[in-house]
Amino acid sequence: MMRRIIGIDPGSRITGYGIIESDGDRSVHIASGCIRLKQDDLPQRLGAIFRELSDLIAIHRPAEMAIEEVFVSKNANSALKLGQARGAAICAGVMANLPVGEYAPRTIKQAVVGSGGADKDQVQHMVKRLLNLSCELSADQSDALAVALSHAHMDTTLNRLAKASAGGWR
Repeated sequence: MMRRIIGIDPGSRITGYGIIESDGDRSVHIASGCIRLKQDDLPQRLGAIFRELSDLIAIHRPAEMAIEEVFVSKNANSALKLGQARGAAICAGVMANLPVGEYAPRTIKQAVVGSGGADKDQVQHMVKRLLNLSCELSADQSDALAVALSHAHMDTTLNRLAKASAGGWR
């Protein structure tokens, strides 16, 4: 059964989003893009993230949301702003009654590329291959699509493991 998932790559200046339909084995690109935040005031940017993601959710009607976790940064102020951008995005999903999955960057790279240490170019290449895309993707778009793909694959794997353990190991 195909599920519609919105993946979010949060940022306080650019927030990427990617919407796919997936049955866990096969995934189809629905939409992707970036929310570019022009406001200088952080509270205004956070409000824009919430409003624009809420609008995207209303238009595309995903059943689930997946978002990248905050990575530890040397700059505490940047990490704090990123965390706030994540919060605004998560609130948009929760207000739309979406279950929200959170994934570490290494987990996302492992699920999509096969290596937790993959670079942005490798992630972008695999996202395009997995979704059969020939168009150019920004790094924020491909990262958001990678989040959605890893959510689809992770959920499918967990369901298969649950079914296998329910049937007993033989």
